[in-house]
Amino acid sequence: MRILVVGAGAVGGYFGGRLLEKGVDVTFLVREHRQKQLQQHGLRIESVHGNINATPKTIQTGDEASPFDVIILSTKQYHLEGALQSIEPYVQQDTMIWPLLNGFRHLEVLKQRFNEENIIGGLCFIETTLDHNGTIIQTSPRHAALFGELSGEKTERIEKLAEVLSGTKTNFILSEHIIRDTWHKYMFITGLSGITTLMRSPIGPIREEKNGQKLILNLFKEIGSVMRANGAQIDDDIEEKHLETVNQMTYEMKSSMQRDMEKGIQVEADQLQGYIYEIGQEHGIETPFLEVIYSNLKVYESQNKVKNL
Repeated sequence: MRILVVGAGAVGGYFGGRLLEKGVDVTFLVREHRQKQLQQHGLRIESVHGNINATPKTIQTGDEASPFDVIILSTKQYHLEGALQSIEPYVQQDTMIWPLLNGFRHLEVLKQRFNEENIIGGLCFIETTLDHNGTIIQTSPRHAALFGELSGEKTERIEKLAEVLSGTKTNFILSEHIIRDTWHKYMFITGLSGITTLMRSPIGPIREEKNGQKLILNLFKEIGSVMRANGAQIDDDIEEKHLETVNQMTYEMKSSMQRDMEKGIQVEADQLQGYIYEIGQEHGIETPFLEVIYSNLKVYESQNKVKNL
């Protein structure tokens, strides 16, 4: 099975690197600068689960390549359009497009752009970043990527993919409820990134503040009310489960959106908080927490000349 990973950044580079480590046929579709980095220094990963220094195969947009069985998308939402243009020549009738993006809106975009049969569901849980030399730094105990048919079926192709992904030094998990899992992850990342960017703080001080637990839980509940009104099949107690997860995080844990704000770069405000806020407006649901958080992020964007990296 031939796999194309779009980009070799913190997420795609990590999971693609773990597959490369196993011996899977992996190619990275990268820009010129990243290609030169990889050619000179290799794909370097420093991880609590073991380091990697591998020499990957790379192509740039437009380069000829044999058909790929799987294309892994792990770009930021605001780079999605460019990424979709870059993969169009490599999408064949049987190619599976596996997105690892935050949020939910990208599934609608993918369905509009490609045949729905080409798309499988996906999401990931990981804390990674790139240092100034292009090394992927991975620090979280959890490093999991989920995948599954949008229908929830265990098809022949999804089981074949599961076999290829097995035995790697990370957790690739086949889900029979990938849409539900995507909504759950969307709630979690929207709440966590929202509260940490609003407070400009790691999660520890927020949850230990007198009203911290109530604020976090009420934010999750507000998001959940919108999702349920929109027909999302989410667990009745998912908000409480997410709060438990937040309380298990390290004191210094920062959301990736918060780290992006600290770097002065673009954030996924419209794709995360903005999207669910818009759905709430359509259903006539008051979302005061989301309104404040989304406004905070939009003020950040307007007052900072953010770098579109």
